[in-house]
Order: sequence, then structure tokens, then C-alpha cells
Amino acid sequence: MLDLIQPQLPAITLAVLLFAASAAFLVRFERARAIALVAAGVQVVLVSWITWIVVGQDRVWVYTIGGWGAPLGIDLTIDGVSAVMMLLTAVVGCVVTVYSAGYFPPKDSYRLFWSLWLFLWAALFALFASNDIFNLYVCLELLTISAVGLVAISGERAALFAGMRYILSALAGSLIYLFGVALVYASTGVLDFDLLATQVSIDPTTQAGLALMVIGLLLKTALFPMHFWLPPAHANAVAPVSAVLSALVVKGSFYIIFKLMHVFTGHEMIPGLAELMGILGVCAIIWGSVQAFTQKRLKMMVAYSTVAQIGYLFLLFPLVAAADDIQTAVLAASAGLFHAVSHGLAKGAMFLTAGTIVKAVGSDRLEDMAGLSRLAPIPAFTFAIAGVSMVGLPPSGGFVSKWLYVSSAIETGAWWWAGAVVVGGLLAALYIFKVIALFMGSGKEPLQVGVSNRVITIAPLVLALMSLVIGVFGQPILDLLYPAVESLTAGMMR
Repeated sequence: MLDLIQPQLPAITLAVLLFAASAAFLVRFERARAIALVAAGVQVVLVSWITWIVVGQDRVWVYTIGGWGAPLGIDLTIDGVSAVMMLLTAVVGCVVTVYSAGYFPPKDSYRLFWSLWLFLWAALFALFASNDIFNLYVCLELLTISAVGLVAISGERAALFAGMRYILSALAGSLIYLFGVALVYASTGVLDFDLLATQVSIDPTTQAGLALMVIGLLLKTALFPMHFWLPPAHANAVAPVSAVLSALVVKGSFYIIFKLMHVFTGHEMIPGLAELMGILGVCAIIWGSVQAFTQKRLKMMVAYSTVAQIGYLFLLFPLVAAADDIQTAVLAASAGLFHAVSHGLAKGAMFLTAGTIVKAVGSDRLEDMAGLSRLAPIPAFTFAIAGVSMVGLPPSGGFVSKWLYVSSAIETGAWWWAGAVVVGGLLAALYIFKVIALFMGSGKEPLQVGVSNRVITIAPLVLALMSLVIGVFGQPILDLLYPAVESLTAGMMR
């Protein structure tokens, strides 16, 4: 029986999500919640199975949909990088689903949350498995539609305005990306990444196509200065949605950029592109950190922290491009991808905890949370643990990724990138410790904390502790990444 199921695992995993999302749309809140919880558990099992196979066979898993592979059909391709991103999505997604079951009141006004969330999860899985630049556009659109619906689901004025800004920005990014896909296809005649790697050549049409694709994806990733839509969307959405957007959704467009750079950078398609993205990443780190420090609302502070943390992801590109040997390039790429995992766990925990705190205190204003640690110690502790990873203190996953970045910068002689990592950590410490000090202080008036159920208290703690655990036991993740990263970074080196 297992021999029959195993070859179809990618299709089964995607089908489970799509079926669950459709079923949740047709039933009332309680049944939709039950369907989502079952689907989340099944996803963890199936994605873990897929990851185990990729690890055991040490290869790229190619699944041909309908028996029609590239270039006429669509291949789902799963390597170490995509397996890690799928596993991150499954873990964070499962915790978010459990948290949401305790967070939302059993009202049919929130019934659509479950179907939209499951559709978003399906779009992420398909995106990480896709190996076709047009199919990725389809996944991005499904992701955008679901995400915008989730942002606006509360129906509040601020959320609706944030959702409108989000959809206009995201659709603009998708349209720019699609124009780029059309130009690349006109130049090469293929859409599959593997075929592009063999047929791409330097010409104005392809250069323009790559530039448009990258610009569209940078807008969707919210890299500085195209981050204007992110803070309102993340801060005004309900807590489970904020966690998903920050921990997972922005990683989807970054993942596509990573694959595009594998195909095009080694050909010097756009000279200086890697360095430009690195500079924008440094600007994001500084600007996002400064803005986070000045915020008066907890969720807005966490949202600007996401702007800063996204900047770290883009430091891998100039470091890989400057590497003299494959091992140094792998070190830099692994740093960026490991940071994506660490940030996903920590930021998911931070936004979920923020939701718990806001529910307990009845306010999102930081000044109303003074003395929180005495009356709600677990949420305060969870926020502090997640903050340790954001700052990059040992033994967190954030420390590992930043250590890898600094090591690769020293190896390449580009010490200024290491300086940006260190400065970013210091700036993160300012706004994280500012909040922790507030939690441990005392307010002008006695703090009133409402009763919170255990689900929305413990679920974020699980993610926060995982962000520490991968700092100590993160070697299996790096081992899983290594074969795929080695192959991909070879294409990025000059």
C-alpha cells in the first residue's frame, strides 16, 4: 500500500489541502475548524514523509503532473531547499491552526478564515514545489487572493484599508512579474527552470525580463523601499493572519528570487544586481529597526521588525556572488535560508503572542502593557524567547544564521556585510529589550489582564522554543539544505 502512495505524495499533499479548503467553505464554523485541524495534522505527516524521502535518497524528487512533463506539462520538483520550506510551512501552519481554533469565537462570521487559510497553505506548497516561472505566477496570485481575504476578514476599517493597499501592491507586483515572464519566454521559448539554465543568453529582452521579474517579486517580498504595504497589513490583521503573512507568505516570493538568481546571475545578466539587493537589505535592516523602536503599538512594532528581518535574507546574494569557492558560497546561501527558517518560527511566535497579549490586555498600545510579566508570565516569556532569536543571541536559530553570515563575509573579505549583521543585531536588541523592560516594569495604573485560554497561550510558546532548539540542533537542517544549495549556488557564482 505504501509503495502505491509514496510516488504520489506531492499530489496527495496538495489535494488534501485543496479538498479541505473546499469542504471548509461549505460547512459551519465548528465543522470547518475540525476539518482544518485534521488537515493540519495530516500535512505535518505528509510533508515529514516527503522530507524523509528527499533526505534518504539524497536527490531531487520530480513529480510529473498528468504524465506531461516540461516543457509541455508541469513538473513538481522537490529538493532540499523546497523540502525545508515546506516543512517550515507545515510546522508553523499546524501551530497557527491550533492557535486559531482557540483564538476565534465560534461565529460564522469567521467561517471563511478556515477555507482561505487552507487555500493559502495549498498555494505555498505548490509554490515551493513548482519549477516553472509561469506556474509560479499562478501560485503567487492564489497566494495573494487568499492573503488579502485573510487580512480583511475582521471587517474593521483599518483592516479593510490595509487589505486594499495590500491587494493593489501585490497585484502590481504580480503584473510586473508576469510581464517579465513574457519577455523571458519570448527570448528563450521555455518556462522551466532547468531548461532556462541551459538556454538563457545575454540579450536585452532577457535582461529586461529578469529585471521586471525581480522588481515584481521585491515588491511582493516588501524589501525596502517597497515595504510600504507590509506594516499596515501585518499590524491590522488578526493575530493568526499576521503570523502567517510574516512567517510564511513573504518567504514565497523570496524563494522565487533565490531560484531566479541561480539561473541568471552566473551569466552576469544584470551586473551589480546581487550587490544592489544586498544594499537594499542593509537599508531595510536599519530603517525597519529604527521604525520598530519608535512605534507605540505592539503589533506595529513587530510588523516593522519584519521589514528589518527581511533585509537579512538578501545579504546572501552579494556574499554568494563574491565567493571565491563553492564552500564559501554554500555557507552564505545556507545562512540566508537558515535565517528564513529561524525567522519563520520566531516571528510566528511573536505575532501569535502579540495576539494573546492584546486579547488579555484589551489594547494594542505598549503603554497599556506595563507590568505584564507579573500577571501573564507565559506570554511575556514567549515574547522574550522569540526576541532572543530576532536579536541573534545564542543559542537561538537567529544566532546560527548571523554567525554563518559573518563567517562567509570574513571568508570573502567583504567585512562590511558582517558589520551590517552586527549593527542589525544591536538595533534589534534596542526595540526588543525596550518591550521586555516594559513588560517587567510597572504601569501608572494596575494592569487588568483578562482570562486567556491555554491554547492561545501555549501554542506560541511551542514556536518560540523551536526557534531556540534549531539553534542547538540545527545541523540536520543544514545537512538537508547542503546538496541543493551546493547545486544552486554554483549558478550564482561569477
